[in-house]
Amino acid sequence: MSRIGVLTFLHNGNYGSTLQAYALQRVLREMGHDCEHIDYRPDARSKALNMLRCGNSPKLLLDGLRKREVRGSQAGMQEKYQRILGFYGRRMSLSPVCRNRADLREIAKGYDLLVCGSDQIWNPVWMNPAYFLDFAEPDKPRLAYAPSLGVTQVPGRRKQRIIRRRTALFDAVSVREEEGARVLVAITGNRPPVLPDPVCLLERSAWEELCEPLKREKPFLLCYFIGENTAYWDRVSSLREETGLEPLVIPVTGEAYEQTRFELLDGAGPEEFLGAVQGADMICTDSFHGLAFGTIFGKKVDLIRRYREDDPESKNSRVDHFRREIRQKGLPVMRLEGLQWLKENIGT
Repeated sequence: MSRIGVLTFLHNGNYGSTLQAYALQRVLREMGHDCEHIDYRPDARSKALNMLRCGNSPKLLLDGLRKREVRGSQAGMQEKYQRILGFYGRRMSLSPVCRNRADLREIAKGYDLLVCGSDQIWNPVWMNPAYFLDFAEPDKPRLAYAPSLGVTQVPGRRKQRIIRRRTALFDAVSVREEEGARVLVAITGNRPPVLPDPVCLLERSAWEELCEPLKREKPFLLCYFIGENTAYWDRVSSLREETGLEPLVIPVTGEAYEQTRFELLDGAGPEEFLGAVQGADMICTDSFHGLAFGTIFGKKVDLIRRYREDDPESKNSRVDHFRREIRQKGLPVMRLEGLQWLKENIGT
Protein backbone atom coordinates (compact mmCIF):
# COMPACT_ATOMS: atom_id res chain seq x y z
CA MET A 1 0.00 0.00 0.00
CA SER A 2 1.29 3.43 -0.97
CA ARG A 3 0.60 6.75 0.73
CA ILE A 4 -0.50 8.99 -2.13
CA GLY A 5 -0.93 12.74 -2.29
CA VAL A 6 -3.11 14.06 -5.12
CA LEU A 7 -3.03 17.63 -6.39
CA THR A 8 -5.84 19.10 -8.46
CA PHE A 9 -8.31 22.00 -8.38
CA LEU A 10 -10.39 21.90 -5.20
CA HIS A 11 -11.53 25.42 -4.42
CA ASN A 12 -12.91 26.98 -7.59
CA GLY A 13 -16.51 26.30 -6.55
CA ASN A 14 -17.07 24.01 -9.52
CA TYR A 15 -19.09 20.79 -9.29
CA GLY A 16 -17.02 19.06 -11.94
CA SER A 17 -13.71 19.84 -10.25
CA THR A 18 -15.07 18.64 -6.93
CA LEU A 19 -16.50 15.39 -8.27
CA GLN A 20 -13.52 14.44 -10.43
CA ALA A 21 -11.32 14.85 -7.34
CA TYR A 22 -13.70 12.63 -5.36
CA ALA A 23 -13.69 9.98 -8.09
CA LEU A 24 -9.91 9.70 -8.32
CA GLN A 25 -9.49 9.49 -4.56
CA ARG A 26 -12.21 6.85 -4.28
CA VAL A 27 -10.66 4.74 -7.04
CA LEU A 28 -7.19 4.90 -5.48
CA ARG A 29 -8.61 3.96 -2.09
CA GLU A 30 -10.53 1.04 -3.60
CA MET A 31 -7.20 -0.11 -5.06
CA GLY A 32 -5.96 -0.34 -1.47
CA HIS A 33 -3.92 2.87 -1.12
CA ASP A 34 -3.85 5.49 1.62
CA CYS A 35 -4.80 8.55 -0.38
CA GLU A 36 -5.55 12.19 0.36
CA HIS A 37 -5.79 15.39 -1.66
CA ILE A 38 -3.33 18.18 -0.99
CA ASP A 39 -5.42 21.14 0.16
CA TYR A 40 -3.66 23.80 -1.90
CA ARG A 41 -5.06 27.30 -1.42
CA PRO A 42 -2.34 29.68 -2.66
CA ASP A 43 -2.12 33.02 -0.91
CA ALA A 44 -2.12 36.35 -2.76
CA ARG A 45 1.68 36.55 -2.89
CA SER A 46 1.96 33.06 -4.39
CA LYS A 47 -0.63 33.91 -7.04
CA ALA A 48 1.17 37.12 -8.00
CA LEU A 49 4.56 35.44 -8.19
CA ASN A 50 3.17 32.65 -10.29
CA MET A 51 1.57 35.10 -12.73
CA LEU A 52 4.90 36.88 -13.20
CA ARG A 53 6.93 33.66 -13.40
CA CYS A 54 4.71 32.08 -16.05
CA GLY A 55 3.67 35.18 -17.99
CA ASN A 56 -0.04 34.61 -17.44
CA SER A 57 -2.41 37.32 -18.60
CA PRO A 58 -3.48 39.88 -15.94
CA LYS A 59 -7.04 39.48 -17.22
CA LEU A 60 -7.15 36.22 -15.26
CA LEU A 61 -7.09 38.31 -12.10
CA LEU A 62 -10.03 40.33 -13.39
CA ASP A 63 -11.93 37.14 -14.23
CA GLY A 64 -11.24 35.88 -10.72
CA LEU A 65 -12.42 39.11 -9.16
CA ARG A 66 -15.63 38.98 -11.20
CA LYS A 67 -16.35 35.43 -10.07
CA ARG A 68 -15.68 36.33 -6.45
CA GLU A 69 -18.00 39.31 -6.81
CA VAL A 70 -20.81 37.02 -7.96
CA ARG A 71 -20.13 34.62 -5.12
CA GLY A 72 -19.98 37.43 -2.58
CA SER A 73 -23.23 39.04 -3.74
CA GLN A 74 -25.32 35.86 -3.95
CA ALA A 75 -26.27 33.96 -0.81
CA GLY A 76 -26.85 30.85 -2.94
CA MET A 77 -23.26 30.89 -4.22
CA GLN A 78 -21.94 31.19 -0.68
CA GLU A 79 -24.15 28.29 0.38
CA LYS A 80 -22.91 26.23 -2.57
CA TYR A 81 -19.29 26.81 -1.60
CA GLN A 82 -19.98 25.81 2.00
CA ARG A 83 -21.70 22.67 0.80
CA ILE A 84 -18.67 21.78 -1.32
CA LEU A 85 -16.49 22.14 1.79
CA GLY A 86 -18.96 19.96 3.65
CA PHE A 87 -18.73 17.38 0.87
CA TYR A 88 -14.96 17.26 1.30
CA GLY A 89 -15.39 16.80 5.03
CA ARG A 90 -17.88 13.94 4.65
CA ARG A 91 -16.60 12.16 1.56
CA MET A 92 -12.88 12.81 1.19
CA SER A 93 -9.58 13.12 3.00
CA LEU A 94 -7.68 16.39 2.63
CA SER A 95 -4.27 17.40 3.91
CA PRO A 96 -3.61 20.46 6.08
CA VAL A 97 -3.94 23.67 4.05
CA CYS A 98 -0.93 24.62 1.91
CA ARG A 99 -0.57 28.32 1.09
CA ASN A 100 2.74 28.43 -0.79
CA ARG A 101 5.55 26.39 -2.28
CA ALA A 102 7.27 25.97 1.09
CA ASP A 103 4.11 24.35 2.46
CA LEU A 104 3.89 22.09 -0.60
CA ARG A 105 7.54 21.05 -0.32
CA GLU A 106 7.11 20.11 3.31
CA ILE A 107 3.91 18.13 2.88
CA ALA A 108 5.28 16.25 -0.13
CA LYS A 109 7.84 14.58 2.14
CA GLY A 110 5.09 12.54 3.76
CA TYR A 111 3.94 10.77 0.59
CA ASP A 112 5.35 7.74 -1.19
CA LEU A 113 3.87 8.96 -4.48
CA LEU A 114 2.44 12.19 -5.86
CA VAL A 115 -0.33 12.27 -8.47
CA CYS A 116 -1.67 15.29 -10.32
CA GLY A 117 -4.90 15.31 -12.26
CA SER A 118 -7.36 15.65 -13.68
CA ASP A 119 -9.26 18.81 -14.80
CA GLN A 120 -7.55 21.71 -16.61
CA ILE A 121 -4.58 21.85 -14.25
CA TRP A 122 -2.13 21.95 -17.20
CA ASN A 123 -3.97 24.60 -19.20
CA PRO A 124 -1.20 27.00 -20.34
CA VAL A 125 -3.57 29.96 -20.18
CA TRP A 126 -3.50 29.93 -16.35
CA MET A 127 -0.35 27.91 -15.87
CA ASN A 128 0.88 27.13 -12.37
CA PRO A 129 4.02 24.92 -12.10
CA ALA A 130 2.80 23.56 -8.77
CA TYR A 131 0.33 21.40 -10.69
CA PHE A 132 3.34 19.81 -12.40
CA LEU A 133 4.42 18.73 -8.89
CA ASP A 134 7.72 20.59 -9.25
CA PHE A 135 7.84 21.41 -5.53
CA ALA A 136 8.81 17.84 -4.57
CA GLU A 137 12.31 16.41 -4.31
CA PRO A 138 13.67 15.20 -7.69
CA ASP A 139 13.58 11.53 -6.66
CA LYS A 140 9.94 11.62 -5.50
CA PRO A 141 7.81 9.31 -7.70
CA ARG A 142 5.08 11.22 -9.51
CA LEU A 143 2.34 10.46 -12.00
CA ALA A 144 -0.01 12.59 -14.09
CA TYR A 145 -3.47 11.09 -14.44
CA ALA A 146 -5.35 12.66 -17.35
CA PRO A 147 -4.69 16.38 -16.80
CA SER A 148 -6.32 18.52 -19.45
CA LEU A 149 -4.39 21.17 -21.36
CA GLY A 150 -7.73 22.42 -22.65
CA VAL A 151 -6.22 23.99 -25.79
CA THR A 152 -5.33 22.83 -29.28
CA GLN A 153 -2.56 25.31 -30.06
CA VAL A 154 1.02 25.04 -28.82
CA PRO A 155 1.69 27.87 -26.31
CA GLY A 156 4.54 30.37 -26.53
CA ARG A 157 8.16 29.42 -25.96
CA ARG A 158 8.22 30.49 -22.32
CA LYS A 159 5.41 28.14 -21.39
CA GLN A 160 6.78 25.42 -23.64
CA ARG A 161 9.99 25.46 -21.59
CA ILE A 162 8.03 25.15 -18.36
CA ILE A 163 6.02 22.21 -19.68
CA ARG A 164 9.07 20.45 -21.16
CA ARG A 165 11.14 20.71 -17.98
CA ARG A 166 8.35 19.81 -15.58
CA THR A 167 6.95 16.83 -17.47
CA ALA A 168 10.46 15.36 -17.63
CA LEU A 169 10.24 14.81 -13.86
CA PHE A 170 7.34 12.37 -14.14
CA ASP A 171 7.54 8.60 -14.03
CA ALA A 172 4.41 8.37 -16.20
CA VAL A 173 2.24 10.97 -17.94
CA SER A 174 -1.23 10.69 -19.41
CA VAL A 175 -3.62 13.38 -20.64
CA ARG A 176 -7.37 13.72 -21.00
CA GLU A 177 -7.75 14.77 -24.66
CA GLU A 178 -6.20 13.75 -27.94
CA GLU A 179 -5.61 17.43 -28.68
CA GLY A 180 -3.59 17.74 -25.48
CA ALA A 181 -1.51 14.73 -26.48
CA ARG A 182 -0.65 16.43 -29.76
CA VAL A 183 0.42 19.60 -27.96
CA LEU A 184 2.70 17.59 -25.67
CA VAL A 185 4.21 15.73 -28.63
CA ALA A 186 5.05 19.08 -30.24
CA ILE A 187 6.68 20.33 -27.01
CA THR A 188 8.38 17.23 -25.63
CA GLY A 189 8.57 14.77 -28.52
CA ASN A 190 6.79 12.17 -26.38
CA ARG A 191 3.21 11.04 -26.90
CA PRO A 192 1.28 10.32 -23.69
CA PRO A 193 -1.70 7.95 -23.53
CA VAL A 194 -5.12 9.56 -23.57
CA LEU A 195 -7.31 8.53 -20.63
CA PRO A 196 -10.78 9.51 -19.41
CA ASP A 197 -11.68 12.07 -16.78
CA PRO A 198 -11.83 10.46 -13.30
CA VAL A 199 -15.63 10.78 -13.16
CA CYS A 200 -15.74 8.12 -15.88
CA LEU A 201 -13.80 5.66 -13.69
CA LEU A 202 -16.83 5.09 -11.44
CA GLU A 203 -19.90 3.10 -12.45
CA ARG A 204 -23.22 4.89 -12.68
CA SER A 205 -24.35 3.05 -9.53
CA ALA A 206 -21.52 4.67 -7.56
CA TRP A 207 -22.75 8.12 -8.52
CA GLU A 208 -26.34 7.17 -7.77
CA GLU A 209 -25.25 6.43 -4.20
CA LEU A 210 -24.37 10.12 -3.82
CA CYS A 211 -27.48 11.59 -5.41
CA GLU A 212 -29.78 13.77 -3.34
CA PRO A 213 -33.02 13.35 -5.35
CA LEU A 214 -35.01 16.42 -6.29
CA LYS A 215 -38.63 16.41 -5.19
CA ARG A 216 -40.30 17.50 -8.41
CA GLU A 217 -43.55 16.23 -9.86
CA LYS A 218 -43.18 17.55 -13.42
CA PRO A 219 -40.47 16.71 -16.00
CA PHE A 220 -37.80 19.39 -16.33
CA LEU A 221 -34.96 20.65 -18.49
CA LEU A 222 -31.79 21.10 -16.43
CA CYS A 223 -29.70 24.11 -17.52
CA TYR A 224 -26.10 24.43 -16.36
CA PHE A 225 -23.80 27.02 -17.93
CA ILE A 226 -20.27 28.01 -16.98
CA GLY A 227 -19.99 30.77 -19.60
CA GLU A 228 -22.01 33.92 -20.18
CA ASN A 229 -23.82 34.42 -23.47
CA THR A 230 -27.29 35.81 -24.05
CA ALA A 231 -27.76 33.26 -26.84
CA TYR A 232 -27.80 30.51 -24.19
CA TRP A 233 -31.09 31.76 -22.83
CA ASP A 234 -32.65 32.01 -26.28
CA ARG A 235 -31.75 28.35 -26.69
CA VAL A 236 -33.34 27.50 -23.36
CA SER A 237 -36.55 29.25 -24.41
CA SER A 238 -36.55 27.36 -27.71
CA LEU A 239 -36.08 24.02 -25.95
CA ARG A 240 -38.95 24.81 -23.60
CA GLU A 241 -41.21 25.39 -26.58
CA GLU A 242 -39.96 22.33 -28.46
CA THR A 243 -40.10 19.86 -25.58
CA GLY A 244 -42.66 21.25 -23.16
CA LEU A 245 -40.10 20.81 -20.39
CA GLU A 246 -39.86 23.54 -17.78
CA PRO A 247 -36.28 24.83 -17.36
CA LEU A 248 -34.51 24.50 -14.03
CA VAL A 249 -31.29 26.55 -13.91
CA ILE A 250 -28.30 25.85 -11.70
CA PRO A 251 -26.83 29.38 -11.55
CA VAL A 252 -23.09 29.91 -11.84
CA THR A 253 -22.75 33.36 -13.40
CA GLY A 254 -24.23 36.76 -12.71
CA GLU A 255 -26.10 36.47 -16.00
CA ALA A 256 -27.80 33.26 -14.80
CA TYR A 257 -29.06 35.01 -11.68
CA GLU A 258 -30.75 37.61 -13.89
CA GLN A 259 -32.92 35.05 -15.68
CA THR A 260 -36.22 35.77 -13.95
CA ARG A 261 -38.11 33.76 -16.58
CA PHE A 262 -36.77 30.47 -15.23
CA GLU A 263 -36.68 28.70 -11.90
CA LEU A 264 -33.29 28.55 -10.17
CA LEU A 265 -31.83 25.66 -8.20
CA ASP A 266 -29.66 27.90 -6.05
CA GLY A 267 -27.16 26.89 -3.40
CA ALA A 268 -27.01 23.23 -4.45
CA GLY A 269 -24.11 21.11 -3.26
CA PRO A 270 -22.44 18.26 -5.17
CA GLU A 271 -25.04 15.67 -4.08
CA GLU A 272 -27.88 17.97 -5.13
CA PHE A 273 -26.16 18.63 -8.46
CA LEU A 274 -25.97 14.89 -9.10
CA GLY A 275 -29.58 14.50 -8.06
CA ALA A 276 -30.62 17.20 -10.51
CA VAL A 277 -28.77 15.47 -13.36
CA GLN A 278 -30.25 12.11 -12.39
CA GLY A 279 -33.79 13.52 -12.26
CA ALA A 280 -33.68 15.66 -15.41
CA ASP A 281 -35.47 14.61 -18.58
CA MET A 282 -32.98 16.60 -20.66
CA ILE A 283 -29.88 18.69 -20.03
CA CYS A 284 -28.73 21.87 -21.74
CA THR A 285 -25.14 22.79 -20.89
CA ASP A 286 -21.83 24.26 -22.06
CA SER A 287 -19.93 22.36 -19.37
CA PHE A 288 -17.57 19.41 -19.90
CA HIS A 289 -18.71 17.78 -16.68
CA GLY A 290 -22.32 18.65 -17.40
CA LEU A 291 -21.93 16.62 -20.60
CA ALA A 292 -19.99 13.86 -18.82
CA PHE A 293 -22.53 13.35 -16.05
CA GLY A 294 -25.43 13.64 -18.46
CA THR A 295 -23.82 10.82 -20.44
CA ILE A 296 -23.14 8.71 -17.34
CA PHE A 297 -26.80 9.01 -16.30
CA GLY A 298 -28.03 8.28 -19.84
CA LYS A 299 -29.63 11.67 -20.43
CA LYS A 300 -30.16 13.51 -23.69
CA VAL A 301 -27.73 16.44 -23.65
CA ASP A 302 -28.14 19.58 -25.73
CA LEU A 303 -24.54 20.81 -25.77
CA ILE A 304 -23.76 24.47 -26.42
CA ARG A 305 -20.21 25.18 -27.56
CA ARG A 306 -18.85 27.80 -25.20
CA TYR A 307 -16.06 29.19 -27.40
CA ARG A 308 -15.77 30.52 -30.94
CA GLU A 309 -13.82 28.16 -33.16
CA ASP A 310 -11.34 30.94 -34.04
CA ASP A 311 -10.65 31.75 -30.37
CA PRO A 312 -6.98 30.85 -29.66
CA GLU A 313 -7.98 30.07 -26.06
CA SER A 314 -10.91 27.88 -27.08
CA LYS A 315 -11.44 24.86 -24.85
CA ASN A 316 -14.00 23.18 -27.10
CA SER A 317 -11.54 20.34 -27.64
CA ARG A 318 -12.53 18.95 -24.23
CA VAL A 319 -16.11 18.22 -25.23
CA ASP A 320 -15.18 17.29 -28.81
CA HIS A 321 -12.79 14.59 -27.61
CA PHE A 322 -15.25 13.25 -25.03
CA ARG A 323 -17.98 12.87 -27.63
CA ARG A 324 -15.62 11.11 -30.04
CA GLU A 325 -14.54 8.68 -27.32
CA ILE A 326 -18.14 7.92 -26.37
CA ARG A 327 -19.04 7.18 -29.99
CA GLN A 328 -15.95 5.10 -30.74
CA LYS A 329 -15.40 3.27 -27.44
CA GLY A 330 -18.22 3.84 -24.99
CA LEU A 331 -17.93 4.41 -21.25
CA PRO A 332 -17.12 0.79 -20.23
CA VAL A 333 -14.02 0.66 -22.44
CA MET A 334 -12.92 4.16 -21.39
CA ARG A 335 -13.30 3.16 -17.75
CA LEU A 336 -11.28 -0.01 -18.24
CA GLU A 337 -8.43 1.88 -19.95
CA GLY A 338 -8.18 4.40 -17.12
CA LEU A 339 -8.27 1.81 -14.35
CA GLN A 340 -5.73 -0.39 -16.11
CA TRP A 341 -3.25 2.51 -16.45
CA LEU A 342 -3.54 3.29 -12.75
CA LYS A 343 -3.00 -0.35 -11.80
CA GLU A 344 0.02 -0.67 -14.07
CA ASN A 345 1.66 2.49 -12.77
CA ILE A 346 0.69 2.37 -9.10
CA GLY A 347 -0.21 -1.24 -8.39
CA THR A 348 -2.99 -2.68 -6.23
